[in-house]
Amino acid sequence: MAAAPTGLASLGTLPRKAVGLFVASRLLICIWGRDFCFMFINEDDLRGSLIRLGLGELRCLAQLGDRVLLPPDLGAIEEAELAKEKTDGYKLDRAHIFAVNMFEDFDRFMKVPDKWAPPESNPYTPGENLQQWLMDEKARDQLVIRSGSDTEVFWNDARHLKPEPVYKRPFWTESYVQWSPLGTYLATIHRQGAAVWGGAGTFNRLMRFAHPQVKLIDFSPGEKYLVTYSSHEPSNPRDANRIVINIFDVRTGKVMRDFKGSPDDFAIGGTGGVAGVSWPVFRWGGGKDDKYFARMGKNVISVYETETFSLIDKKSLKVENVMDFCWSPTDPIIALFVPELGGGNQPARVSLVQIPSKEELRQKNLFSVSDCKMYWQSNGDYLAVKVDRYTKTKKSIYTGFELFRIKERDIPIEVLELENKNDKIIAFAWEPKGHRFAVIHGDNPRPDISFYSMRSTHNSGRVSKLTTLKGKQANALFWSPSGRFIILAGLKGFNGQLEFYNVDELETMATAEHFMATDIEWDPTGRYVATAVTSVHEMENGFNIWSFNGKLLYRVLKDHFFQFAWRPRPPSLLSAEKEEDIAKNLKKYSKKYEAEDQDVSMLLSEQDREKRRMLKEEWEKWVNEWKKLHEEEKQLRQKLRDGEASDEEEEYEAKEVEVEEVLDVSEEILSVDFGQE
Repeated sequence: MAAAPTGLASLGTLPRKAVGLFVASRLLICIWGRDFCFMFINEDDLRGSLIRLGLGELRCLAQLGDRVLLPPDLGAIEEAELAKEKTDGYKLDRAHIFAVNMFEDFDRFMKVPDKWAPPESNPYTPGENLQQWLMDEKARDQLVIRSGSDTEVFWNDARHLKPEPVYKRPFWTESYVQWSPLGTYLATIHRQGAAVWGGAGTFNRLMRFAHPQVKLIDFSPGEKYLVTYSSHEPSNPRDANRIVINIFDVRTGKVMRDFKGSPDDFAIGGTGGVAGVSWPVFRWGGGKDDKYFARMGKNVISVYETETFSLIDKKSLKVENVMDFCWSPTDPIIALFVPELGGGNQPARVSLVQIPSKEELRQKNLFSVSDCKMYWQSNGDYLAVKVDRYTKTKKSIYTGFELFRIKERDIPIEVLELENKNDKIIAFAWEPKGHRFAVIHGDNPRPDISFYSMRSTHNSGRVSKLTTLKGKQANALFWSPSGRFIILAGLKGFNGQLEFYNVDELETMATAEHFMATDIEWDPTGRYVATAVTSVHEMENGFNIWSFNGKLLYRVLKDHFFQFAWRPRPPSLLSAEKEEDIAKNLKKYSKKYEAEDQDVSMLLSEQDREKRRMLKEEWEKWVNEWKKLHEEEKQLRQKLRDGEASDEEEEYEAKEVEVEEVLDVSEEILSVDFGQE
């Protein structure tokens, strides 16, 4: 038993505000009004009885002092803390917000001094510079690999034609590792949750995120938030799986919002269960500010704001039968696709919606649609919609493109159809930060590859075709992050065919092969590209590093090779004008780096000469050892030659000696038949 605080009556004059009192393991919640107080006594999961007390009764209650008895024990202290976490800050309505405090807090509140005293300041202890790796004097990039039980971080030292080790740790993660979008953090996954690490070479743990049995993680574009996902099988086979999604603040580790439910609550399309959950469930938008995130539900798109982590306008965007949506990479604009309804009576459509106003900026109706895929250009300047349509007989499908010019007035739309409408679209890719795109179309094993530009030669604002490459062994496109260069890759069934192509000059720079290659990834600067063979193949596991123009720089073989990932870089701090000025004066700046490259080349040459000299010395040492042994056995050789002392091979006399040797003797009786004369 415990007593109520004697200062309780003074709280009765508070304005419309909800105040909760937690007493040890007992829970007492009070909701205050102008002339009343609701006392909520918890008995079972916040389902209890509400008791209304007037202020007069409340003052009487306070005057009882130590004679007031509190409700019976309702659970452990941990349960009270959990109840506070779940109820503090809850909005009862627009005018009332539920605030909850532990009972021990009231002693601290009552002891607040009347006179303000400046707080004691602790000395500042600077932490490690998490961007230190960007200040590498050689302007190198880092990469991470997983092989066997080891996770390793390297510098890509292309000048010395080998990777330079930075950090290695066995059993660092239980699943996979993932860089944050700007390269500040490296995330690892464990049974208890996720963790982020940072630094140039130390990789100290910066924060933990508790989420048991976490399976998947996703960073917001600005690295402010981390989303974690887990699926839990029920103890009762008749029950459904349970999905848990948490959104953490990366710097503090605090859970900002959690979502729980059955797989059907998060499934997209007609597929139910865990298989129908598409990752990431929440898609981030609105540029690098991390202001909005959204997920798709049945006939709705729920858009949340990170200021309150609640729905915008407290309601979802209703879109009947919505099938897909995607954010602009730079602006708070959502592109969504709605299929045909009513057996074709209501056409399919693609819409652009502005957030947070939810205003529809543009809409395009589409007829006889089988499927749609949407592709944003990296700057958000263009949106390409690949539309698969039925023919009039509905016996076959042909493909075309709807091209939206987002930054132009009224968002004009242009239709692009291939010369052969029946060509199958194998791959599509925008040029990063550019105006061109590439399409692989046709039938395997040798489809065609066409390049287009959203800018015509006369700047008429119409899409123009640049060229078509016939009969290429390719099924994937990999643009350089800086544009201009592209790799036409033949993965899987094409056994790692590579063609390095210059789109500015419309010419092939090199052709190569990385047999059985499964992955291709450009470094963030566009200077180098990695091709890898992971453990899906049992042989030739490892990765190759190439220059942008197709020169093989070095190879690294690793058994049980699982993962390769370049460390991303944040956007440049230079203005567009400064970058343009540097490009104009590149020859002046490049002299310094050319001199450094020359020094490295000379150093490598000197190292090669030193290596050859050491090999020569090793060879001569081996020869001298055998000569010494040859001299020590001279008498034995002389004895074997019947006293002949000379070792010269030319001083010899050839003799022919015949030797007869009886190998075996056998007797056999032969029968002889003499004829009669």
